[in-house]
Amino acid sequence: MRTFKRILLVAGCLLLVAQIPFAVNRYRTARLATEIEELGKDRGPVPRLGFRDYKGVIHVHSFIGGHSTGTFEELIGAANQNGLDFVVMTEHVANDFDSAAKTLNERHGRAIWIGGNEVPTSDGDKFLVLDGFSDLSTLQFNSTDELLGETEGKRKLALVTYPESFRSWDADFDGIEVFSLHTNAKAMNPFLFLMDAVWSFGSYPELTMARHFRRPAENLDRFDKISGTRKISLFGGNDAHSNIGFHLFGDDANNKLFEIKYDRYGMIFRLMRTHVLIPENEELSRVTVLEALRRGRSFLGFDILGDSSGFTFHAENAEGARLVGTDSDVDAGSVLRVASPLPAKIVIFRNGDRVFESESVRSVEFKAREPGVYRVEAFLDSLGAPFDEMPWVITNPIYVGNPPALSAGVPKPTNQN
Repeated sequence: MRTFKRILLVAGCLLLVAQIPFAVNRYRTARLATEIEELGKDRGPVPRLGFRDYKGVIHVHSFIGGHSTGTFEELIGAANQNGLDFVVMTEHVANDFDSAAKTLNERHGRAIWIGGNEVPTSDGDKFLVLDGFSDLSTLQFNSTDELLGETEGKRKLALVTYPESFRSWDADFDGIEVFSLHTNAKAMNPFLFLMDAVWSFGSYPELTMARHFRRPAENLDRFDKISGTRKISLFGGNDAHSNIGFHLFGDDANNKLFEIKYDRYGMIFRLMRTHVLIPENEELSRVTVLEALRRGRSFLGFDILGDSSGFTFHAENAEGARLVGTDSDVDAGSVLRVASPLPAKIVIFRNGDRVFESESVRSVEFKAREPGVYRVEAFLDSLGAPFDEMPWVITNPIYVGNPPALSAGVPKPTNQN
């Protein structure tokens, strides 16, 4: 008996000692929240350049497409709570009805809602098709080239999702989901995250997750390689399902006595946003959001670290200023300018290689003497690890000097219907 008690005592002591790192992480997460709040008070002015910055989320599911228990009420409430301007729904295709038409569309609350689909192909690839169409479900049994031929003919956007398992890299798609909250979360160490969650998730759910995020180096390398041969855009996917958790004494229709959910829409919408840049003389609408996404006139902001609204990356020459995007051709020798609403380390990439890195600043300029595909990542080094290596902002590129031609010859116009 004494031996057993000693074993229990030693085990208990070891368990307590093992909790020390996670208790320390709880303190660091609380301090991080305070630092982010203080940093947010130091916002500075940024140029608008004739465009407005609208923030939203892409790759969102509801109960309509399966794999989710999320309701429309939850979605609208979460979008309003986060002050989103648009939400791109990407319901899984259904055999018996048009899930893109059945999901949220038009304006609800303050946001514009755009119905789209997530669809697989017989080649094992997956796409987000924006916006969806009625016979899309039949294409999941077709090849990738056949699906892309149909989306091209219908003037829809076909964006690669889950690039880590994508195969058809020579296909004629429009963009790549370089960062997925879902995929990044799956790559976390489950034990370390679970222990951090025990200590910190209740008070700081978003920051507990964000501290485990890592830069999607492989996806960005893939994007840099392809964008050097033809014009494509990058984007981030929230992949929001609102389906991780459990409840007691109830059902899936929100009739629950007790419920714990780890991926509520409100939380997922706070972690990362897509910012689209729309001309000031145009209204926010389904058409203008899709047009901005098609042209790559957008950037990813991990806004849980600080609102990235207003961040700009543009080129200046004798002809004026050009923003990021697939139509942003400028001559070699143009000056690239970056302006940030918060002090940040600015890193400029050319064809995937770092060619410039600043200290923590609000603006930089860089003369692009060589032709190439230039894009920017910004880091909030002041917040410490891991955010000195995990970007706060990832922009689309600017094409400088004889940029690669589009594989189809001309950009695909957005469906205006």
